[in-house]
Amino acid sequence: MVFDTVLRNGRIAGLHGPVDIGVRDGRFAAIGAALGAPDSAREFALDGRLVTGGFVETHIHLDKSCISDRCACRTGTLKEAIETVAAAKLAFTEEDIYARGRRTLEKAILQGTMRMRTHVEVDPRIGLKGFRAISRLKRDYDWAIDLEICVFPQEGLNNDPGTFELLVEACESGADLIGGCPYTDSDPHLQIARIFELARRFDVDVDFHLDFDLDPSWMHIDEVCRKTKAHGWGGRVAIGHVTKLSALEPQALQRVAAKLSQAGVAVTVLPATDLFLMGRDATHSVPRGVAPAHRLCEQGVVCSLATNNVLNPFTPFGDCSLLRIANLYANVAQTGRADQLEACFDMVTTLPARLMNLKRYGIAVGNPADLVVLDCADPASAVAELAQPVLGMKRGRISFWNAPATINRPEPRQE
Repeated sequence: MVFDTVLRNGRIAGLHGPVDIGVRDGRFAAIGAALGAPDSAREFALDGRLVTGGFVETHIHLDKSCISDRCACRTGTLKEAIETVAAAKLAFTEEDIYARGRRTLEKAILQGTMRMRTHVEVDPRIGLKGFRAISRLKRDYDWAIDLEICVFPQEGLNNDPGTFELLVEACESGADLIGGCPYTDSDPHLQIARIFELARRFDVDVDFHLDFDLDPSWMHIDEVCRKTKAHGWGGRVAIGHVTKLSALEPQALQRVAAKLSQAGVAVTVLPATDLFLMGRDATHSVPRGVAPAHRLCEQGVVCSLATNNVLNPFTPFGDCSLLRIANLYANVAQTGRADQLEACFDMVTTLPARLMNLKRYGIAVGNPADLVVLDCADPASAVAELAQPVLGMKRGRISFWNAPATINRPEPRQE
């Protein structure tokens, strides 16, 4: 068989021993031991390193990344973050959003992310500036990453006249899905209903920011699950944050997990942001505020771990590494066994691919040749050691190369 590229001696999770991976016409053409290749084929020696289908980012905000220097924050609360960003975005321009989004997107690409869902704010203050800027990024970087745009009303819908019409315009202009943020709305249940109305009208998936506090006495999860069932939207709805779940006792958590699983509602946990914002009123024994994704997975809920914000009041740090997010979650959730670390790896690869309903994801013959090579031998080591991405390939083309660091040893001393 003729190949364009052959990657030698790579390890694929679930397969025993190193294999060769043959790529032709932008797709995986063969996977096996000692693949033959003509002299014209490019070859890369992987030396037993792990090969994965690329990281999948399900929840990030490119449009408001890299603005920490514009926001003076004192309390570090969610309320303050929303207010300071709302004030800052009055000065956003389309070019400004594009430039900051590009900076963040390129970081994600270099960290091995190949598919991404970014939430973009739409309201009468920002209009469609963010949507247009991120749509340009989607086109300009499609050689390295598949970008999905979720438009949503960060500051409310029913209390913000003109926002619904802008969401409609964005959907008519090609937004990939619709999002919501009920906890900022004057009528949360009505917002949920109207978001599902738009989802049905444009036949798109839904992704809510939801239940973002530590009071478990009430939740909007129930209404989202009810609407998901009523509209037959199971498998097409995701909810992010849901920090309330971190405050539930085990039996209550099981009941909520069963409800989510039965309704077909997926969950995205955002450890960096949730750790930073939650529990701000505690003077000691500060709650972590991170929903237990691994426990939800055990109950059949599709879960992902994601970045959320980068260098802004919601999260004033971040390098766009999903491995770092998985490692952070493992620390917080106290999941250190090899099988638990592998589950964390799944929550930044295969499970978010399911959440986003991605077709033909992963390293298999016939799939698009999208892959990332990590400087480790297995998924558990990748999470535990924060393994460096060495090489990325998108549709058969090398999208980045990051040579492993080497120690510059001195010459042997002469006795």
